[in-house]
Amino acid sequence: MRFIADLHIHSRFSMATARNLDFEHLYIYAQLKGITVVGTGDFTHPGWFLEIKEKLVPAEPGLFKLNEAAARMADNQVPIACRKPVRFILSCEISNIYKKNGRTRKNHNLVFLPNLAAAERFNARLGAIGNVRADGRPILGLDAKHLLELSLDISDSSFFIPAHIWTPWFSLFGSKSGFDSMEECFEELTPHIIAVETGLSSDPAMNRRISGLDRLTLVSNSDAHSPQKLGREANLLETTLSYEGIRSAIASGDPDQFLGTFEFYPEGGKYHLDGHRKCNISCYPSETDATNGVCSVCGKPLTLGVLYRVEALSDRPNGITPAKTIPYVKIVPLIDILSEIYGVGPDTKRVTRQYKNITEKLGCEFDVLTGLSIEHIDSMGIPLLAEAIDRMRRRKLTIIPGFDGEFGRIRIFNDQERLHLLGQ
Repeated sequence: MRFIADLHIHSRFSMATARNLDFEHLYIYAQLKGITVVGTGDFTHPGWFLEIKEKLVPAEPGLFKLNEAAARMADNQVPIACRKPVRFILSCEISNIYKKNGRTRKNHNLVFLPNLAAAERFNARLGAIGNVRADGRPILGLDAKHLLELSLDISDSSFFIPAHIWTPWFSLFGSKSGFDSMEECFEELTPHIIAVETGLSSDPAMNRRISGLDRLTLVSNSDAHSPQKLGREANLLETTLSYEGIRSAIASGDPDQFLGTFEFYPEGGKYHLDGHRKCNISCYPSETDATNGVCSVCGKPLTLGVLYRVEALSDRPNGITPAKTIPYVKIVPLIDILSEIYGVGPDTKRVTRQYKNITEKLGCEFDVLTGLSIEHIDSMGIPLLAEAIDRMRRRKLTIIPGFDGEFGRIRIFNDQERLHLLGQ
């Protein structure tokens, strides 16, 4: 079975997340987007774990679905054209903050487990180590290697993926507190890492410049803090709809099972370039080196971004294609495209209304972004939509890159083009 999976999300129990980040809204937006499998996120939090047990019921092996009563009510908010099954897989993200090799390390890691019994054992072990109630993504003074060891001890079927591996502050290779190699972090347990998550500010081509990642599958997920952000990155699989089918496809990286990823334009991520947001300074790596890594305005250290770290750790030039190479497609979320078309914010009523209109007429978002013909989209009579999606597919965009926690700005049209294309 071919399906899209977004395996890294959060719940409303995590800091800085939306109030409506519950299973009903995840179920609704997964259908609007065209996503079949969604991570539960945050299963270590007692409140969210209780909702997992109350609202989800077993489906295919190792997967869960929304209970019938809740699904029936939620379906009323999903256009007929978008309705399809949605499944959940037990997932969580742990923030590991600890000292290793003389430095404080801060990295985030994803853990997946095959059943509720294993998750309960895992939660009990973590609860004895630190506070799992304060945040859906618990902060623990636990070496990432020992977290991996613990997950393997809980279940042989667990799998473990370092999250958004290039983010400066909290990641495996982050400039502020990361490592220079996988082995430095996980030591003899490194072979148990089956994949890494590239994060919003990098794409597979950037990661291919590091030969130490060749054996690993490069996965992409949304890290959604609201239901609307589901699917801004995701994975395309063709395997059995089951926990083991997903785990096996990721572990093997078999191109007949793990078909590829949908990627946020990395320049649009919050940490693509180096910079100092307070002074509105952003730099490419060569410019950073020319200033010795300090802000040209205030003299404080710049936050070294993803591109800088990739350059620092790479042992290959751009354009290398390793043997294990999975295709990927760059996308711009539909609400951002509509925001650009109408020149208003993505959370405005106009964008929300038009998003609803499009999904009712054309179907789910991923079909609109990547599947439907431009001619079919154009035939629906929605001004500029077909042209905008055609430009996105051809990567004909203007992007002001993000830096130091500031998202990049993606432009599809300039003002003159917009007026011309609208016939004004």
